[in-house]
Amino acid sequence: MGLSTVTRGSLARRLVVLACVTLLPAGAMAQWVIGQTSGFTGAVAAGVKENTDGAKLWFDHVNAQGGIHGQRVELVSMDDKFDPKLAAANARVLINDKGAIALFMNRGTPHTEAIKPLLAEFKVPLVAPSTGAMVLHQPVDPWIFNVRATYQREVQRAIAHLATIGLTKLAVVHVDDTFGADCAEGARKGFEATKLKPLFTEKFDRAKPDFAPIADKLAKSDAQALLFFGAAGSVAEGTKIIRAKGSQAQIVTVSNNASGGFIKLMGEHARGTIVTQVFPNERSVSTPMVKEAMELAAAKGLSELSPAMLEGYAGAKVLVEGLRRAGPKANRQSLQAALNGMRKVDIGGLEVSFSPTDHTGLDFADLSIIGANGKFQR
Repeated sequence: MGLSTVTRGSLARRLVVLACVTLLPAGAMAQWVIGQTSGFTGAVAAGVKENTDGAKLWFDHVNAQGGIHGQRVELVSMDDKFDPKLAAANARVLINDKGAIALFMNRGTPHTEAIKPLLAEFKVPLVAPSTGAMVLHQPVDPWIFNVRATYQREVQRAIAHLATIGLTKLAVVHVDDTFGADCAEGARKGFEATKLKPLFTEKFDRAKPDFAPIADKLAKSDAQALLFFGAAGSVAEGTKIIRAKGSQAQIVTVSNNASGGFIKLMGEHARGTIVTQVFPNERSVSTPMVKEAMELAAAKGLSELSPAMLEGYAGAKVLVEGLRRAGPKANRQSLQAALNGMRKVDIGGLEVSFSPTDHTGLDFADLSIIGANGKFQR
């Protein structure tokens, strides 16, 4: 028995609707899908969790207010175990299978480099990667929109400070990957600017670090400070071995370790560690973005912010503003255009600017020291 005219008409309409939904570009659905691949387990897990918690503060707030153009923000996160190959594989899933309109806040320099070819292939923006690698700033990648300052700027700031307070016997230890090399280049520039020379520079393997020989060398060198560049777990492990070998050198690291999780990993050796920062003091209520984030965190029962949470929060604010400007029918390319058009956008006491020739976003760099209370002090 054949279908009635009404039934056939109803079925046809359903098929048309289904076809339209299937063919809609990413982002034109009921939700803005944002893809994130990062090391939720492994050496950087603590900082990654805090980055993501901070981002969710703003995404959840935006959704509670009705979303962006009536559509919710859905953050889809995948664990890449801090493995560049898995980061690339995850990114492909997020782009092709999940239909992400943008990628967001992945962690790691080699990991971002592994993702870069996919951004160009599928024309998808990556907003606020949690790395300050210079290679992501210069030359400008049309699909990468940085929100934080470079590691090189942080390292130069740290060396200038050490020289100012009379610490001139400095050593450098860095992970043997593109992140470590980038920090080492920042150190070279910092030494050049202060007319200092490092006592030595050593590398360690990211997957299987052996800190004992480095700790022996440091103890014999009479170094006053060690510029130590690596993931939180590596810096914490290395510091414990360094102290056990007898060196009392001041430990100085960069903002990839600006998390409460890093302080916990450092344990009894946390106090006195200098950590460079790329956002204002996370307890500064005079900074509107910080005050706003603190209030949203308190509403969720969180007792305090960390610098890593603030980085995630700032990145989320930039991405949301880009989506708002891209309009209700935004796709990946119109989002890119909207981000490129952002000039001196105030995200709460900080101004973010992008253009087709500048994707740095912010250039803020500061220093903190871990106090006896286990908190970052400015």
